[in-house]
Amino acid sequence: MTSLRRLVHSRVLLHLSESPGVHSSLPRCGRLLSTSSRCRTVMPAWVIDKYGSNEVLRFTKNASFPIINYPNEVIVKVFAAGLNPIDVAMRGGYGAATLSMKRDPLNIKQSGSEFPLVLGRDVSGVIMECGLDVKYFRERDEVWAAIPPWKQGSLAEFVVLSANEVSHKPKCLSHIEAAAIPYVATTAWSALVNTGGLRKDNCANKRILILGGSGGVGTFAVQMVKAWGAHVTVTCSQNAERFLRGLGADHVVDYTAGPVEEPLSALEKFDLILDNVGGDTERWALKLLKPWSGSKYVTLVTPFMQNTDRLGVADGMMQTAATVASKALKHLMKGVHYRWGFFAPSGSALDEIRDMVDAKQIRPVVEETFSFSHVPQAFEKVEKGHARGKTVVQISKGGDDV
Repeated sequence: MTSLRRLVHSRVLLHLSESPGVHSSLPRCGRLLSTSSRCRTVMPAWVIDKYGSNEVLRFTKNASFPIINYPNEVIVKVFAAGLNPIDVAMRGGYGAATLSMKRDPLNIKQSGSEFPLVLGRDVSGVIMECGLDVKYFRERDEVWAAIPPWKQGSLAEFVVLSANEVSHKPKCLSHIEAAAIPYVATTAWSALVNTGGLRKDNCANKRILILGGSGGVGTFAVQMVKAWGAHVTVTCSQNAERFLRGLGADHVVDYTAGPVEEPLSALEKFDLILDNVGGDTERWALKLLKPWSGSKYVTLVTPFMQNTDRLGVADGMMQTAATVASKALKHLMKGVHYRWGFFAPSGSALDEIRDMVDAKQIRPVVEETFSFSHVPQAFEKVEKGHARGKTVVQISKGGDDV
């Protein structure tokens, strides 16, 4: 045995001897959680084994326990998980071709290797173990994160994430409140900051239009750009007007009263439009922008996933590139910028958002909370649409058991 092997062997024996209730006579196991004397190989979770409607959701106590595969990863004990429309869409197979390519770029695994699949894109919890290269976090840190859709989700007792996707949770929020923010926040941040070019030092007095303001992304976007000094106009139904004005909207247009393009056309033109609605809005919305002034239209409703699902990854990406290029060129000739926005996981963005939350500039909007045993009902709630904030699932109670 080499000296290196002797050193590793002695460290393992020392660790086992110092762990209460753990003896060398125990059978070998997949991994030992550093903050627990128990060997964990399985955990409770809600999974799907195929794509379909709500009936494919299945609760199991034998989901595979997450493993740290890279030195920059952390394992998080989940206290609360937020649901988003993308979870409902993914349950039905949305983006399956693209996400499979992301999970397995060399196409080594068999078709269907993503199953059993855990959904849930928002997480708030406590770090239980850190990889060797993780320096910014420690065990027992309270954190939140937006989980990329190609990874296993948060409707489970534990989840593994890259450290650069994680951020320390706002101190002023409970885990349930915190789980309502990350995915919509990073989506809005990517669209408005990365794509739209907005920042807190250039947003003052800019006129922003948010189409579809009462959903998760809309309610967050209203608060963020208002905190940065923008003038915010939103579209929503009449019964959401008071709610959105309470979040900071300066002007509200009721889409149930008739075509919204008419009252919007009567207003002063806008510097940026964030479109959460899609459909035929592109037909008239870009006319509301200030021409030849760097104004931007950013839509979060794109055909990218549908193209790859329908045509395959290669042809779908070619079709997508052709579509966005032709539209961008068409509108550039009219003096406005046409862009597509996408979700982008970012712990650094969540760091800045955390500071805004702790400064009371942004507050979570939780519409309804479900217990871990009622995940199917939570999906039904999200699937109905017309949300006034987020749907959150409480996975574990408190933090005393970590």
